[in-house]
Amino acid sequence: MNVTKMGPLMNFLDHFEPLLQTFWVVALVATLVFVIQTLLTFFADTDSFDSIPDSPLEMFSLRNLINFFLGFGWSGILFYAKIDSEILLVLLSCAIGLIFVAIYFWIIFQIQKLAQDNSTKLEDAINKTAEVYLKIPERKTGKGKILLSIKGSLKELDAITADKYPLHTGSLVKVISVENDDTLVVEKLAL
Repeated sequence: MNVTKMGPLMNFLDHFEPLLQTFWVVALVATLVFVIQTLLTFFADTDSFDSIPDSPLEMFSLRNLINFFLGFGWSGILFYAKIDSEILLVLLSCAIGLIFVAIYFWIIFQIQKLAQDNSTKLEDAINKTAEVYLKIPERKTGKGKILLSIKGSLKELDAITADKYPLHTGSLVKVISVENDDTLVVEKLAL
């Protein structure tokens, strides 16, 4: 088959040495597949993101292979004229391909952190130290408010005391239980 009949891409590649042709083919094919994968990710009906692999075998997926080839191909093209040693150029391109895969995993890890359930569960407050925000009357006579940090977020929550005496604003307390699914039971923190 005549190479000139295969279109403008082959005419473009004819002017390059074989190693540079290889880098161009790898880079262009990987970029095309990457663009298709990206479009499918955004437009396909999917409920989940990729995940960090649980085993080393999960590292060998099509998406990771494409990420590797993106880094490999484009870095090979970029450094072809700057590095005389073909072996060094291929090794550098492989290293950059692996860096692309590592960056991909880092991005997925960051996305998964954003998807974590950070809703406040009052059970998470048990055994934590809090500050009385609004005076808590003595036991069973009313509610007050405490300020408490849960999962890195400062919350103002209803509280009652287990003590026989009131807890004043600014007092430090320890959460000992949850009552009626919406109120924390606290006791004065012994200093």
